[in-house]
Amino acid sequence: MTQTLGSHSTITDLGRALRRREITAIELTAQALRRIRDRNATLNAFALVDEAGAYRAAQRADLDLLAGIDRGPLHGIPVAVKDLIDMAGLPTTCGSATSFGGNATRDAEVVTRLRNHGAVIVGKTTLHEFAYGATGDRSLHGPSRNPHDPLRISGGSSGGSAVAVASGMVPISLGTDTAGSVRVPAALCGAVGFKPAYDAIPSSGVYPLAPTLDHVGVFANSVEDALLSYQALAGQPTNPLPRDAGPISVGWIQTGDIAVCDPRIEELAFDVLMRAGFIIDAVPGLPGWEHHRALFDVFTTLQSKEAYEVHRHHLDKDSELIDPEVLARLENGEKISIADYEQAHEERKKLCVIVGDLLRTFDLLALPTVPMVAPHLGARRVHLDGAELEVRSALLSLTSPWNMAGLPAVSVPAGRCDGLPVGIQLVTSAGNEHRMFAAAQGIETAVRTEPTAGPPQHRRS
Repeated sequence: MTQTLGSHSTITDLGRALRRREITAIELTAQALRRIRDRNATLNAFALVDEAGAYRAAQRADLDLLAGIDRGPLHGIPVAVKDLIDMAGLPTTCGSATSFGGNATRDAEVVTRLRNHGAVIVGKTTLHEFAYGATGDRSLHGPSRNPHDPLRISGGSSGGSAVAVASGMVPISLGTDTAGSVRVPAALCGAVGFKPAYDAIPSSGVYPLAPTLDHVGVFANSVEDALLSYQALAGQPTNPLPRDAGPISVGWIQTGDIAVCDPRIEELAFDVLMRAGFIIDAVPGLPGWEHHRALFDVFTTLQSKEAYEVHRHHLDKDSELIDPEVLARLENGEKISIADYEQAHEERKKLCVIVGDLLRTFDLLALPTVPMVAPHLGARRVHLDGAELEVRSALLSLTSPWNMAGLPAVSVPAGRCDGLPVGIQLVTSAGNEHRMFAAAQGIETAVRTEPTAGPPQHRRS
């Protein structure tokens, strides 16, 4: 049977069909472009579609395969990239009306690597302006919308990339993650989202937000696809996961000491780990961190100061063109003193020591990716577990620590709560990604057996 592109298509299946001549890269590209035309008006995943460039790349991919040249798992696969990643000849808007100038003159390094692996880049995806927001609903191009309910947020800032994969427009997309901007929309939209170790995927040609926190990451329909894409982009040999990675120990981070979390989501995520058969020990928050609830404040100080320095020329030149919410966030960065920024760096070092100690005890750390289901578009405050929370800080509360630590982290779909996707997050040390992906694949299998959350139950300890 001819392989077709869809919301459950994997690059492994599509690649097999390409190599068996059951489908061509041009046909796959046509399917992707047709799905974009059919769905983008509603979901707004794409800010720009490069139909001509995609067909040229697909033709090269087909000719290469006919000539016996196989560039690996991404060969002939339709891919999308976030619109702060440079593609030669196309604009990089960063979701902003500010004057970025003309088209990019050269490809970002990560785009060069995609092309070298035979990928077919079909376009650039919508993002929260400057990548400075977790909701995905403040952009020159309008909000990206959750494919499970278009009245709800996709999450951000890489919302369009998540939506493109979760809705079946493309099987792979790239985003960036400074505080959770890959993992948050992956969890809210029901995709796999991977943030590698800091600088594991090169960021040259990617417009920065906070340079010491920014990571280039991957969205996919499956854990194996995320792994294969990461390996290609990180310059590693592309190999699927072994079937048996051996016993894996997991430290379950109890979120109550870090952030407010819907107890149903925490229960669901823990139960998924139990069904997957891992050795699990509870970890009360982050042992040794004296002020758990100040963790996000430390992150905010770092991000705010760095984002202000990156974008201060826009504040001087064309601030009236910036979304008021994003503008206010940038202006807050100006108020942060060098002393406060340096103190936050010292706190960051303490966090890295604490997490490093935990990862010498456990192979992985696990916790929910986000503490809530996707809020409605425009919502800025929500009530959760008896507390009123600001949406952005709540969405990033469980993901941002791992950006400060620069560690690999993946969000895997954990089922649904109130009919909407939620995710479980795994964190590991650099060099231990194979165990993290093996565990993620175990979760993926376990979720297929019981993917919905029941009413709140007792919290495990």
